[in-house]
Amino acid sequence: MLKRNSGNAANGATKDATAGGPAMDKQKRLLEKDTGHFSMIKMLHLADLITELNGFCGVMSVFASMRYCLGPSDAHGNLWAALAFMPFGLFFDFMDGKVARWRKKSSLMGQELDSLADLVSFGISPAAAAFAIGIRTPLDHLFLTFFVLCGLTRLARFNITVANVPKDATGKSKYFEGTPIPTSLSIAALMAYWVSKGWILDNIPLGTVGTGTIFEFHPVVGLFVLWGCMMTSKTIHIPKP
Repeated sequence: MLKRNSGNAANGATKDATAGGPAMDKQKRLLEKDTGHFSMIKMLHLADLITELNGFCGVMSVFASMRYCLGPSDAHGNLWAALAFMPFGLFFDFMDGKVARWRKKSSLMGQELDSLADLVSFGISPAAAAFAIGIRTPLDHLFLTFFVLCGLTRLARFNITVANVPKDATGKSKYFEGTPIPTSLSIAALMAYWVSKGWILDNIPLGTVGTGTIFEFHPVVGLFVLWGCMMTSKTIHIPKP
């Protein structure tokens, strides 16, 4: 997620604010007017539409995970699709800021679309893929939910604190507070490796703990818990490139 009006990236890249106040004021006026059922479409800038493609990739990834769960376990096509949509989401997350700078336009809608799209693409979709590959016990569900909620909290914190993060001479934030949510693609890459090796469902690395009890869970779900903690940390400062 990249805030185009602040010159700071919420999750991993910088989208500088190159638009002046008039463009944003115009959009604000349009949002406040009752100009028809589909008037909101006119308020979206090109960069906003690219951000929507990020969200599209996230939703399609979730659906692909669901399709895999409903089909034969040895047909991995939908599972590969679920994992492939995530980096495409990252591509669009990067490109919307590039387009905003190129067109010299920022967007009030874009500020919020960035966060919401990133939550779907880099929070919900990795958790759904983890469920699809077999991390499915009730305790696993709680840990995966914790991961998603940490991503939600990190994005909300960024929205309200980005102005307070120290800036360099160009006005760009010097560091990320907590790991950016797109870094969850590291876990997605690991899951892709497991799929390639056939280490899914009953063959997930490290197996389960507490098998046959209400406390049964897969130790590998700890990666999601760790990532959630790193995303919400206030002491982890990752310098911006």
